[in-house]
Amino acid sequence: MAQPPPDVSEDKCLPEYRYLFCPDLLRDKVAFITGGGSGIGFRIAEIFMRHGCHTIIASRSLPRVSKSATKLAAATGQRCLPLSLDVRAIPAITAAVDQALKEFGKIDILVNCAAGNFLCPASALSFNAFKTVMDIDTLGTFNTCRVLYEKFFRDHGGVIVNITATLGTRGQVLQVHAGSAKAAVDAMTRHLAVEWGPQNIRVNSLAPGPISGTEGFRRLGGPQASVSAKTLAIPLQRVGNKTEVAHSALYLASPLASYVTGAVLVVDGGAWLTYPNDIKLLGDFASSAKL
Repeated sequence: MAQPPPDVSEDKCLPEYRYLFCPDLLRDKVAFITGGGSGIGFRIAEIFMRHGCHTIIASRSLPRVSKSATKLAAATGQRCLPLSLDVRAIPAITAAVDQALKEFGKIDILVNCAAGNFLCPASALSFNAFKTVMDIDTLGTFNTCRVLYEKFFRDHGGVIVNITATLGTRGQVLQVHAGSAKAAVDAMTRHLAVEWGPQNIRVNSLAPGPISGTEGFRRLGGPQASVSAKTLAIPLQRVGNKTEVAHSALYLASPLASYVTGAVLVVDGGAWLTYPNDIKLLGDFASSAKL
């Protein structure tokens, strides 16, 4: 069985990197990555840059993305532009895209990685909390796609990779908000792939499973005993890491996937087929709500 590539849990660049793909696979390409200052987005930016790509990493916290951009540029020798934006604010996206185009002259790849999530039973979920996740994940993805389409992709083509999840495929406890939002993004992926294909725009979703070293895994995994038990239910018997997700994003963004569009690439070790619903955790939430 293939061993996972090395990774580090923090938002730090890899101390060493072994190429599985051609080192210049994305040479002179430019990628715009929302949520690129941490977690999976950070590692996607790093792996793209190690394959010759320049990046724009954007999130709401300019200090965070600025710090990340410094790390990424130092480790890879590629340019990395940090920008602050809220994917819910169309004027902010427009300004960021304009700044990126002024800096680089083009954008070849969009990775929509910005997201919001937390554990909560549907019965306790506030109307505003549900709307907030939908606004960030679903509307934010559409907003960014739409602005980039108008600003560059319509006339030049491009690649879009939407980071989603498998939460909505069977119904996951405590995740009605995130599952609904990501399922909508997967539907959006298919619609945009059909409508924008004639403009040479490929649109795909990438759905990670449990990924170590991410804020989501730390906050959403539950108690360690629960995580260990659920890991045994994954066909590959382990959780994934950020580098594995980044390699999958690299594939979708590169010429290797030149005839792939409208697809959802699940990167979860088979977990969506077997991962147990934690009904006990749902009960714990219900009990604590009564206290």
